[in-house]
Amino acid sequence: MSTRLVIMFAALAATSTAFAHHGFGNIDPTKTVTLEGTLTGVDFVNPHAYLYFDAVRADGKQLKMRCEMRAATVLRRSGWSPEMFVAGKHVTVNGHPHREDASTCYVEELTIGDAPKLVRYQQLTSAPAPSNRPARRPSGEPNISGDWAQEQYLIARPPTGRGGLVPKSMVAAVEAGTVQVADLPNNGWGARPVTFTPAGQAAADAMKKVKPEDSTRARCEITSILFDWVFDGPVNRINQTADTITLDYGRGLKRVVYMKTATHPTGLAPSRGGHSIGRWDGDTLVVDTVGFTAGSIAGTIPHSDKLHVVERFTFDPKTLALKRDYEAEDPVNFTDKYAGSDTVLPADAPYADDKCQELTYRNYSQDVPKK
Repeated sequence: MSTRLVIMFAALAATSTAFAHHGFGNIDPTKTVTLEGTLTGVDFVNPHAYLYFDAVRADGKQLKMRCEMRAATVLRRSGWSPEMFVAGKHVTVNGHPHREDASTCYVEELTIGDAPKLVRYQQLTSAPAPSNRPARRPSGEPNISGDWAQEQYLIARPPTGRGGLVPKSMVAAVEAGTVQVADLPNNGWGARPVTFTPAGQAAADAMKKVKPEDSTRARCEITSILFDWVFDGPVNRINQTADTITLDYGRGLKRVVYMKTATHPTGLAPSRGGHSIGRWDGDTLVVDTVGFTAGSIAGTIPHSDKLHVVERFTFDPKTLALKRDYEAEDPVNFTDKYAGSDTVLPADAPYADDKCQELTYRNYSQDVPKK
């Protein structure tokens, strides 16, 4: 197989909503590109992993390529690993080109050496649901300790209309046309509706002017305790003790819920995670949180340091699902409540504080030696 760079452009039958999900304004999903070369490395990081290889252009000159894959966490959940990407191996990539940077692309299919072809959303492993998980702790409360993640979302292409990201268990039904994309349950990734005060509207308008590369996501920071519990398929961890329940989000955010504290202390130092107190209402864990640093709940939904969040976690011992219902009040920015829900399951990979480094907005062609 030749190591020359071969570029072929063709119109796609349908445009994946994955581009809209991540906001890749500079990737052209209407064109395809096939590239070949020698693998040089991989950045197995969140929120997007990157494959590196040296290709040879049609004029014989070398072109150093950097091509975007899914987040390290979701790759790991699907059975992919950094050890698969052996430097020196021949690599073939089918995907989509960058509109401005010829050295950057978006991977749809990938072949490394003689290994079978990999598809972007391919599941190499599938973890079985735990069969011996105790439903309750010895003290009687529901057992919510463990590693949790939302069901993976994969691309499904229905018989008609656009494809999109859907729960893994529903891909076959969507592609068969027995389930409509419009009828899928809300995944909790987007902002929920809320009515702004004049101050809230002004803050939202200001947020719309922030460049994507300057967002909290680009800085590898947690956006909020509501948004980042499920967005983009993270694996989170819950630890229960008699006095506290700890929620690990990764990326520097660990929430401690104080179970034997009735009220929040005065003089709280504001933080992104706030201060949480909890209680059991039957089999539902109710968590009350205040003391936030002003920021964004999700997207361009601003919140002030007066934000007050109440979450209700309910575990279903039959389905092993942990559902969270939440309401947020902010008298500075909202005239009503910001409300929503999401659901996680026992994770298909262990919790790990995967490295985060946002590389999407870097112009790779300016970072490599000129040939």
